[in-house]
Amino acid sequence: MQNTSHAVMAQRTEAKDSLDDFPTPPWATRALIEHVIEPENGTANLSALEPACGRGYMAQALKEYFGTVHASDTHDYGYSEVSDFLSGVQATGAYDWVITNPPFRLAEEFIQRSLPIARRGVAMLVRTVFIESVGRYNRLFSITPPTKVAQFTERVPMVKGRVDRKASTATGYAWVVWEKNLNTTPALVWVPPCRKKLEKDADYDATFLTGESASEAPCQKELFG
Repeated sequence: MQNTSHAVMAQRTEAKDSLDDFPTPPWATRALIEHVIEPENGTANLSALEPACGRGYMAQALKEYFGTVHASDTHDYGYSEVSDFLSGVQATGAYDWVITNPPFRLAEEFIQRSLPIARRGVAMLVRTVFIESVGRYNRLFSITPPTKVAQFTERVPMVKGRVDRKASTATGYAWVVWEKNLNTTPALVWVPPCRKKLEKDADYDATFLTGESASEAPCQKELFG
């Protein structure tokens, strides 16, 4: 008999021509800045590009931290400009960070495209299995290894077309990060349990994507001091 539990059925499996519309819960984006990149130096004076922004949940969370956030997507979700990141023109070093949850089948291409655009770093939210594969090792990781693989200790539930506070998932996720200001060997780190601290009721409000309900980011001094 087929296992139809919500956690199993929530696995992210899409057709090749799918838009891969699985919005990122805002707390998972906050966790990147709070626990993985530049937590002490801060990002208020930095810029970020979110080139696969979909409905805008990641971009809105990034706006809580970065001074400038530019968002785009190849499909019109009504949030940002429509632009094909892989075929468009972006200047070298145009942004401090490129941060996104890329379509899984295009993740390698997004990484290769992002690296020259970012001055300080690239962060990609991917399924943990992304770091597997001999082919991907030969094409990407052996040539341009990340500085960090930040594995979530908690599951990050992603539901097609929406964020759902009550959803569960059988899929593990990690932030894979290339930091240009670090000259180090790749490190495996963990994103500690933080959903309860970083999640906000307003994240699931209809006005979150308009910025009307957005509040200040969680205090980094409290988290790291």
